[in-house]
Order: sequence, then C-alpha cells, then structure tokens
Amino acid sequence: MRAQIIDGKAIAQQMRDEVAVEANALAEQGWQPRLVSISVGDMAASELYVRNQQRSAESAGVQFEARNYPEDISLEQLTGVLQGLNGDPRVNGIIIQRPLPAHIPVKTLQKAVHPLKDVEGMHPASIGNIVYNDLALGPCTAVAAVEILKTLPLQMEGLNVTVIGHSEIVGKPIAFLMMGLGATVTVCHHMTRSVAMHSRAADAVFVAVGKPGLVTGDMIKPGAAVIDIGINRVDGKTVGDADFDSCAEVAGWITPVPGGVGPVTVATLMKNAVLATRMQKDHYRDSYARTDV
Repeated sequence: MRAQIIDGKAIAQQMRDEVAVEANALAEQGWQPRLVSISVGDMAASELYVRNQQRSAESAGVQFEARNYPEDISLEQLTGVLQGLNGDPRVNGIIIQRPLPAHIPVKTLQKAVHPLKDVEGMHPASIGNIVYNDLALGPCTAVAAVEILKTLPLQMEGLNVTVIGHSEIVGKPIAFLMMGLGATVTVCHHMTRSVAMHSRAADAVFVAVGKPGLVTGDMIKPGAAVIDIGINRVDGKTVGDADFDSCAEVAGWITPVPGGVGPVTVATLMKNAVLATRMQKDHYRDSYARTDV
C-alpha cells in the first residue's frame, strides 16, 4: 500500500480560517494585524515568496505591505528602518526576505527585529526560547513541519523521530519541539556515520538538507511518516530531499514537494502575526494602563 499523501494546502487553509477569526477579533479592538516585508535589491529570487505571503495574508485577515530597498542601502540605514518599524505600534510583524546583498548579514538584521515583532521566529531569543519549551513565536518552517506531524494518528509521547539536518532554523528547532512533545529524537548531519541506520528505526523522519533524493525508500521504516522540508530545482521541477516515489512505496504518510510543508509554513507565519499582535496589545496595556483609577 502506498503512503497517504499529506495535503499541506488543506492544513494551511484550516489554519488561515482560524487565524482570520482571531485577526478580525483583534481588528475590532483596534489592533489590525499588519506585516511589513523587507527586501533589498533585485526581487527576482524572493518575488514568489512575497507574492505567496501577501496572498496568504489577505485570506487570513492580515494586512501586508511589501517594501523594497535599493541594492546599495547600507547596513546602518537598514537597521534604522527596522528600528523605526520596531517603534511603530501600527506594525506588528517584520519579515526579512532573503537573499540579501553580501554587505548586509542576515543574522544582524534578525537580531535588530524586536522579539515581539519577530513573526519569522528567527531572533536568537525566539530560537532560544524553544529550549525552554516556550513556543510563543517559533521559527515558521520548523513549527509547520511539527504541526503537520501532529495531524497524523501518531502518539507523540515516546515516538522515535529522526531529524536529518541540523540547521539553526529548521533541524535543531524541530528536535527541541519534538522533545517538548515527549518524542525520542536522533539528529543526523554530514558527520553522521550511517544516516540510514537511524532513519530505518524511526517512526517519523524529518529531512531538511537541500539535497534532492537524499532519502530513499530503503532508508524508511514501513509505515513511518516522512516530512520532507527540502526545496530543490531539478530539471525545471521543484522536488524535496526525499525520493518521493520510492519513499511513498514504504512510508505510511509523506509530504509532497511542493504542496506539503511550504503552504503550512506560510500559514504559520500568519498565525505568528496574529499572536504577535495580541502579545503587543497586552504589552502596551500592561505598560501604559492607568493605575490611579
């Protein structure tokens, strides 16, 4: 029996519907959720992402503004832009589009975004909070991948999970998120001696490396879940890190690429936008509420 294909678009639509209810409730209280997207220079590489984010935002009741700055903008100027957005109560979330010019390090910009407006979950504070199982604004791709797994009829407590890839914004956060749910997690990377030995023992495999066809069917335990986070272009097609056909013959569930983790990642961004708006509303209330009445 072939694996059940996980419909990321359907999961994302349900998330957006729930987010829209929250967004409308906040708007009625004077807190319309609003995102600002920052891109620098040629937008060709990020144009599709921005367009998808804007479309998702509109369907989720979140306002979206895309700003593009010239290629030669200095790091100091761009940091000043972010500081202005941090201090603007009308802006609830900031997105840093990649790639950026070589003279603007992305980590510096991520640190410049206020943690309460870090809807991408990329600020060091947001990443670090996961260690303490504080999931307020987690990194979108990692959170989306775990949310997809949670839709399956699997017991999270004690689940054997293998994460292939240990990046700071995907692999490592997934490992901590799954440990927070009670799973037993193995993390594989380029120095792991036998990735297949670990993946064959797993009830669920997450893969986020950027190598098409890295995970094949003979590396998967029969009936396991395969959550493919990779995005690669091969012969004009978008494919993941798992060889879909061979894995689908063995796995119980598998995410397609495209149409799997990607749509849920964008929906998670909108969920973070609404959550960030609510957190900022509470922050302003607690900071400026009158105490003499």
